[in-house]
Amino acid sequence: MYIEDKSSSLSGPARIGRVTFSKTGKSISYGGRTFQSLKGSGFKANYFDVETGERFWISGPRKDGKDRLHPESSAPIEIDADVAEEYWREIRGERFRHAAEK
Repeated sequence: MYIEDKSSSLSGPARIGRVTFSKTGKSISYGGRTFQSLKGSGFKANYFDVETGERFWISGPRKDGKDRLHPESSAPIEIDADVAEEYWREIRGERFRHAAEK
């Protein structure tokens, strides 16, 4: 999933990573944090961290790579190492190259 921190700005730190959904589907876990839906009541965010209240935009990654809610942002998007190869192959349809190959 694409996860962007909206707690301090409209274009906050962002990453692509593997999340887990609760059995009920009402919450998402990632990186030791639990997120719940704002159910449409958020401004530029759709989830919040249940412990801190910080707001996030969480969505499926896009094939064209324009994952940011504000695509004009040039801020980098980190990709977790454990999903990088799958992301490039399955989502972006490209061959993954390890840093040593570049």
